[in-house]
Amino acid sequence: MEKYYIVDSSILPESFGKVIEARQLLESGKFHQVSEAAKHVGISRGTYYKYKDLVFLPEENMMDRKAVISLLLEDKQGVLSKVLMAISDCQASILTINQNIPIHSIATLVLSIDLTHLQGTIDDLLNNIREIDGASNVSLISID
Repeated sequence: MEKYYIVDSSILPESFGKVIEARQLLESGKFHQVSEAAKHVGISRGTYYKYKDLVFLPEENMMDRKAVISLLLEDKQGVLSKVLMAISDCQASILTINQNIPIHSIATLVLSIDLTHLQGTIDDLLNNIREIDGASNVSLISID
């Protein structure tokens, strides 16, 4: 049985990231041979072939992806609307919204989001939300 984990890349061997980079170079057409792409990123062909089907970015090869994010919203008109628009602009869909009443002019918001058609990465989406005036403490709670 296969088990998958999402881990911070800082704890992984550097070669895993290089395998992903080499695969992207091949897929983009920048290089046509594995040996060229592997040499360019600084790994052996053997390392590439050993891990090419085992390491992926979270956005690669995932269907029907869902995420839960939490954030704090200032009690100002239009802040929630801007958050929802940022999600829509990235082609993600809202599944559920849970917003508590504001206490000291701050409301907690938990969103579950369908990422199936997400344009860009989950990091891009979170950063777009972080840039909204009135939104803070934006956190990815889980991703499936």
